[in-house]
Amino acid sequence: MSSVPYIYDATDANFDQVVLENSFHKPVLVDFWAEWCAPCKALMPLLAKITEEYQGELLLAKVNSDLEQTSVMRLGIRTLPTVVLFKNGQPVDGFAGAQPESAIRAMLAPHVSLPPAPEADPMEQAQALFNQAQFAEAEQLLKAILTEQNDQATALILYARCLIERNELTEADAVLNAVKGDEHKHALAGARAQITFLHQAAELPEVAELKSRLAQNPQDDDALYQLAIQQLARQQYEAALEGLLRLFIRNKSYHEGQPHKTLLQVFELLGNDHPLVTQYRRKLYQAIY
Repeated sequence: MSSVPYIYDATDANFDQVVLENSFHKPVLVDFWAEWCAPCKALMPLLAKITEEYQGELLLAKVNSDLEQTSVMRLGIRTLPTVVLFKNGQPVDGFAGAQPESAIRAMLAPHVSLPPAPEADPMEQAQALFNQAQFAEAEQLLKAILTEQNDQATALILYARCLIERNELTEADAVLNAVKGDEHKHALAGARAQITFLHQAAELPEVAELKSRLAQNPQDDDALYQLAIQQLARQQYEAALEGLLRLFIRNKSYHEGQPHKTLLQVFELLGNDHPLVTQYRRKLYQAIY
């Protein structure tokens, strides 16, 4: 007996009930098989997979042909595996021998429809688009979400992140100010940190100048920190984290511990699940202790 409620064993004793009677309510696929039949064993998981996809709109009854001889003779089964589809108490289609998945689906299509796929959650869609750097598409979807629920904190924060990506920092800041409550404080802090890095980077020397200064003097703490900020503004997170950690290790008191504070801001920006956060949080812990 299967653990799936719409897949079960049919016997001579219950065939009329579990196949014929059930087929007046849902189509029933009857699989005639035997222990010694290798093609039967290959077909079984495929039939189970297809049946499960129908989520109860299709039933699967398995008949062990060696044990249930009355059912075998009643249907005139001569080849194994044989699969018969019943509707309204009558066999309406089927096949003998192993078949590819496409052929089985084609046989079922006129008789039973797959349930509609659940609609994707709009917020999940927007997050996926953002993660794929499709910021304009994510922004449009978020606007639609916020039209219906203008205080949705997660949507507001992600919408602000989209605005940040096109450098609309003032508007992004206003959107973040509309987020209420402490539930999303880490995501909120991360978005604010991104705005801060972009504002700071706009007032700093260019990347090429900072790299030139470090080439001449690798101990130039100001150049190392400012380069990290420029890298953060450009989303070059690994390079920025490496520079900030190096500066923290050699000069923990730099600008009253600013490298440490900035590292924590980046962790909030990227989120606890980001692999770089896991890696550099561990390195920071080792550097402290």
